[in-house]
Amino acid sequence: MAESKVIQGRYRLLEPIGRGGMGEVWRARDESLGRQVAVKCLKPPAPHLDPEAARVLRERFRREARVAAGLQHRGVTVVHDFGESDGVLFLVMELLDGRDLGRLLDEAEHRPLPVADVLDIAEQVAAALDYTHRQGVVHRDLKPANIVRLTDGTVKICDFGIARLGEDPGAGASRLTTTGLALGTPHYMSPEQIGGTDVDQRSDLYSLGCVLYEIATGVPPFDLGDPWAILLGHRDTVPVPPREQRPDLPDYLDRVILELLAKQPDQRPPDARELERRISVGRTTPPYLPALAPEPPDAPSAPTGENGPGSPLPSWTRGMTPGHRAAGGRPVVPPSDTGVPLSDRWTRVDAHGTRPEPPAPGPAAARELTALTGRHESAVGLARDGRWSEAAEAHRTVGADRARLLGADHPDTLTSRHEAAAALARTGRAAEALRVYRQVADARLRVLGPDHPETLATRQETAAALGRLGRHHDAHQLHTAVLAARERAAGPDHPDTLRCRHDLAVNLARLGRLEEAYRAAYETAVVRARVLGPLHADTLATRAEVAHVLRRSARWAEALETYGELAAIRERALGPDHPDTRAARADEARCRERLAEQERTAEPHPEETHPS
Repeated sequence: MAESKVIQGRYRLLEPIGRGGMGEVWRARDESLGRQVAVKCLKPPAPHLDPEAARVLRERFRREARVAAGLQHRGVTVVHDFGESDGVLFLVMELLDGRDLGRLLDEAEHRPLPVADVLDIAEQVAAALDYTHRQGVVHRDLKPANIVRLTDGTVKICDFGIARLGEDPGAGASRLTTTGLALGTPHYMSPEQIGGTDVDQRSDLYSLGCVLYEIATGVPPFDLGDPWAILLGHRDTVPVPPREQRPDLPDYLDRVILELLAKQPDQRPPDARELERRISVGRTTPPYLPALAPEPPDAPSAPTGENGPGSPLPSWTRGMTPGHRAAGGRPVVPPSDTGVPLSDRWTRVDAHGTRPEPPAPGPAAARELTALTGRHESAVGLARDGRWSEAAEAHRTVGADRARLLGADHPDTLTSRHEAAAALARTGRAAEALRVYRQVADARLRVLGPDHPETLATRQETAAALGRLGRHHDAHQLHTAVLAARERAAGPDHPDTLRCRHDLAVNLARLGRLEEAYRAAYETAVVRARVLGPLHADTLATRAEVAHVLRRSARWAEALETYGELAAIRERALGPDHPDTRAARADEARCRERLAEQERTAEPHPEETHPS
């Protein structure tokens, strides 16, 4: 269309301002009312498209016009007019002064938006969806490009181009999903859209979860270049929690996004109004976070249903392209090997079901492996000397070289990566440590099994890293699971089990569950004294936790006694000037002061006394 084109003698097209899958959007002037508007024109059918498919495209456009024209809400783009002119279908909308979320991310070079902006956008979009869903309309293509933030801060949903009426799920809808006319954008499609099953308002909530994930972290939840991999990610893979990408996100926002991204619709918020409520409550009330997301399901050996896990994707997905996607942030990681698991002897099962021994390394590789063992011990020495940053880098490079020679899942490779994470945690880089711990835990689970001591050690450190990041509820869930496994595998009195019980007690105190924390710490201290001895460093650490919980509970007399005993033991074992001894004496003095203050306030004033 030329710039001088006038539609129906009324709308003069001035300049193109956007293009989409269905057509072009133009800045235009309404000559009758003297105002600027946006005009969306359906692009002509492709030459290879048969007449029936072209008819379906036109029907979709008319459907959009009828649906959108009936929506009146501040969070939905206003539709003024629609029709057909010289064989071209058009839709006249309000001209928005703002930028869509895709442009906002592009201009920010895919850095995440401020948390306050994410929350504001989430609440406004939820309010608009609540309205449209109550009108029986499901958008079905929510994505950053279809959400515009105006210069005054108002957020509007645009382009109900593939919306459908919720009460019309039958033949009319199916006619609009003919093979070759796939609906939705891969990065933001719900699992039920991908599987071709019934779609309702909860599909929009899933897509909104994808959008919120991207504006909160800078990347979509499944940021892969292959559209099939993206679709499989939505259908089968548990997303990385947003807080792992961005640790400063509030706990409740991380929780809300993950709830929106649940694979099953009935595990998401039931409607947009409930989503609004959860965001509002989260801003004012510390939320109880759910347990850690379950492990991604193992790849089944055979399809479990027409569109179930492991089954081929619907035929209409074969022509899809990824479309616009974020390019920065998390690197693209190819899917892990989901074939036959590795044995505990580090051998793979071959096609005949046997377990051949791995071939012996050649002389050069053997020499390099020997050198790597020496480098590993040097890295351990750096950590022993407290040179944690150097240790982290040394373990990282050893792990990379071991992965090259032995494989990414080899136990020695995983040992190096575990040690690198431990060093990262000691340097305060808890988010990086958590990410590595999770990867190592997943690999050790596959290679060694769920109850292997090394698997449990990494999961335990994962829980500790969660606690350092303030995710105490998640940490509690994981500590509890690891403790049960420790007791099952090694018994209740094993030192590793006792360390897990100690960590659980510490985390209970962080949660404010002081009575439970006291009981757990006290019982652990008693057992540690019996198993390890009363002067063992681990025993003293747990006794210090007992004293800490007593002090937080304002049980000053008991805290004073416990700190006094701890200080005396530390003085004998470490000397009077050791920092740990001085810390215990300082805590003892604070408890004595608070106890004296408590006693003073309890004494009656002179004017309140009466002679007997």
